[in-house]
Amino acid sequence: MIAVTPGEPAGIGPDLAVISVQKKLAKNLLFFADPDLIRSRAKLLNIDLKIVESDSEVKSNEINIYPIKSNHSFIPGELNLSSAEYVLNSIDLAIDFNLKNKSEALITGPIHKGIINQAGIPFTGHTEYLEKKTNSKKTVMMLATDNLRVALATTHLPLSKVPENINHESLRQTITVIHNSLVNLGIKNPTILVCGLNPHAGEDGYLGHEEIEIINPLIQDMNKEGFNLLGSVSADTAFTPESLKGVDVVLSMFHDQGLPVLKTLGFKRAINITLGLPFIRTSVDHGTAINLAGTDQVNSGSFEYVLDYTEGMIKSYGSS
Repeated sequence: MIAVTPGEPAGIGPDLAVISVQKKLAKNLLFFADPDLIRSRAKLLNIDLKIVESDSEVKSNEINIYPIKSNHSFIPGELNLSSAEYVLNSIDLAIDFNLKNKSEALITGPIHKGIINQAGIPFTGHTEYLEKKTNSKKTVMMLATDNLRVALATTHLPLSKVPENINHESLRQTITVIHNSLVNLGIKNPTILVCGLNPHAGEDGYLGHEEIEIINPLIQDMNKEGFNLLGSVSADTAFTPESLKGVDVVLSMFHDQGLPVLKTLGFKRAINITLGLPFIRTSVDHGTAINLAGTDQVNSGSFEYVLDYTEGMIKSYGSS
């Protein structure tokens, strides 16, 4: 059983839940959602389904729902502040479900951070929220596609705040989480390519001192401890085929340093993974696509890729 939170109800998350039935993907999925929302979206998409409120394996044209009732009606394509409480409630219940080992993984659908914040609830993203709710010491955001993994030293921060969040302790924790997670996935001695923070990895201090004072000394120390770290390297050459030979994951210092490359290479065939949690958490690589909700234009490729990848992770963790 894999728990799934469809995310923002005005977006394409509910569509993906309904489409999973049509494509016979929902056999072992449990969607944490309002049954009325899923039922109305299926009607809009002319997809026949039967809602089963349980956590058992479903049959053809059935969808398994963990019912989360809402007092509001959600309209596709129309954002509503009332959705914030519903979205976070669905995530909280799915987290609890996984912490009780009732599910082997959690797949989260796209959410609208702006709506949650406008509703008066400070929220920066799934990664940070899951870390807090599970009392995890350190989580790391990693995206992966067929031939590339990119992990982040910092996640959803303004660029001006990134340097102050690059320090020895945080980087050490991040690298340790990445290393241990990849070992659990069957990679015995992961090779981690570490990007510099500044252009040209600081150019020997002429373009910044973080590499000389923080990043490079830490790499040297951790390699002496048995880690396999390369760098720091300039981000503008880190993703060339030559640079990536033998590399298992690239560690970027900030969100938009590495993710544009990965999404260019694998958009709609990429997965967002939160490392360091007590359970497997994955997500699609796209947003809420509000303008496509309730139409026949929704592409489920990313969701299908995430489902396949998640099932592979479950097998890897089970055999490690």
